[in-house]
Amino acid sequence: MRAGFPKASVGQRIGLLGGSFDPAHEGHAHITRAALKRFGLDGVWWLVSPGNPLKPDGPAPMERRIAAAERVIHHPRVAVTDIEARIGTRYTAQTLGKLMALYPGVHFVWLMGADNLTTFHRWDNWEWILDHVPVGVLARPGQGVAARQSKAAIAYRDHRLPQARARALATHAPPAWCYLSVPMVDISSSEIRARGEWR
Repeated sequence: MRAGFPKASVGQRIGLLGGSFDPAHEGHAHITRAALKRFGLDGVWWLVSPGNPLKPDGPAPMERRIAAAERVIHHPRVAVTDIEARIGTRYTAQTLGKLMALYPGVHFVWLMGADNLTTFHRWDNWEWILDHVPVGVLARPGQGVAARQSKAAIAYRDHRLPQARARALATHAPPAWCYLSVPMVDISSSEIRARGEWR
């Protein structure tokens, strides 16, 4: 594996939590710890993105966001990475395709908050993502009903695993997704920026 890339062995279950992390906060750490436990993951990689194609304004500099993320999460099985910048991808489907080629035999799970599921159908190649990588959705404040009634959730309702089978998600043949209700931390990056606590 190339220098600067996290290590993963064949057969390991690795969760991928992507985003601008502008800034990272306890909500990200909270769902990461929940995903590790509930999905039975060997590790979680935070993919700090160069920028979000769905957001008009660019994020803070990558170095600053990574440093802040590393202050937020302290866990031996969590890696904060700039993989997307290193491999030159901008969209999740592109990133997943390259990671699957770089790490053959590793079981990746795409992780996201329930708020992202409500707009998932706007993501580039969103159906390809669901067709190729298991997806773990973690509940966030105020998004439960909207997420479960989203276009993606309805289109793939027959491929949803019950919470009781969450630990089987990583090795389940896609399409497969699982919605987890977890104790919530009501905080968002946009709220932190609005309070003037970032930038």
